[in-house]
Amino acid sequence: MSWKYDVVVVGAGIAGPIVARNVARAGFSVLLIDKKPAIGTPKQCAEGISIKVFEKYDIPYDKRFINREIYGAKLYSPSGYELEMRYKEVSGVILERKVFDKMLAYYAAKAGADVLARTEATDVIRKDGKIAGIKAKHEGEPVEIYADVIVAADGVESTIARKAGINTYAPPHEFDSSYEYEMLIEGFDPDLIHLWFGNEIAPRGYVWVFPKDEDRANVGIGINSDNPKTAKYYLDKWLKENNIPAKKLLEVNVGIVPVGGFVKELAKDNVVVVGDAARQVNPMHGGGMGEAMNAATIASKWIVRALEEENISLLQNYTREWWETDGKRLEKVLKVRRVTEKLTDEDLDIFIQVLSGADTEKIAGGDYGEVIKALLRHPKVILSPRRIKLLKSLL
Repeated sequence: MSWKYDVVVVGAGIAGPIVARNVARAGFSVLLIDKKPAIGTPKQCAEGISIKVFEKYDIPYDKRFINREIYGAKLYSPSGYELEMRYKEVSGVILERKVFDKMLAYYAAKAGADVLARTEATDVIRKDGKIAGIKAKHEGEPVEIYADVIVAADGVESTIARKAGINTYAPPHEFDSSYEYEMLIEGFDPDLIHLWFGNEIAPRGYVWVFPKDEDRANVGIGINSDNPKTAKYYLDKWLKENNIPAKKLLEVNVGIVPVGGFVKELAKDNVVVVGDAARQVNPMHGGGMGEAMNAATIASKWIVRALEEENISLLQNYTREWWETDGKRLEKVLKVRRVTEKLTDEDLDIFIQVLSGADTEKIAGGDYGEVIKALLRHPKVILSPRRIKLLKSLL
């Protein structure tokens, strides 16, 4: 069995359906495939996203996939100091990824793309030394899908990027292990997301409570994946220490999150790599949905141009544009992550204490310059040459 399309998109997470939708809208034939029998299931995500993405990436604000609107965040230091950032307006939402991902695929289908679940890409097809398509299994039956452009949006492992000869290797230290319960939990303001930091709490990462209801939340953790202990160990320890019974668990999710090691070559010949497959994730908080949407938007623009002008080499502009914009920004964030990895619990305590008195709007906006200046004015910071050196390395 063989099929022919202008574009085949492998993976219906966040990036894949947006590429498929945008390219189909431009009038090209697109096939979006996903190996799972139900798109969006199981989720591997804390499900929080900024309110800005809906308008920016032309996604309907549909209550069917929005569990809860969020008005800010609360950060907790190792010794229990708190920093609260609360806004009058909605700043983000907690999604239901199982519904959201499926709806993104639905929008792609509505725009004219064909969508097939339970279809797993296994290899690329090479003809005369060039990649001409992919081999896949659709409901267990082998199928060959020929396409002018192949999009690898198949997640962290990305079979297709690897088979196409794109170097997606990153050392284990550039990944986080995450473990999450969707569970009943009481006592946390459901209008905010909650984040706990500390080397004993979550080495290099944090514990999160992302409310989905007044008394239901995603409660999870991310830690460096080369840690000798597991993410589950640290999460269970945190729940126990905070007397939170883990007896009403609705779901358990495990995942690997790239937090560095961005793929340098985002387009090779007629193969384009987007989203987690390209490590397009914020290294600081491990969020990848917004990054995937952005990369998908840039990639689809150049795919359309390449097809319109019948010039596949135009795909190289995706690599160039992403690295000049998002790539540059995420490299800076990676630098911040590498510095925060060196912070002691005492540093974290002091920083959260100082910042709770500083302008939290600027902190929330990610204006690191202002944050660092606020920290550098504090006596406890000034008295430590090590802290000064760490902070100055960020300026």
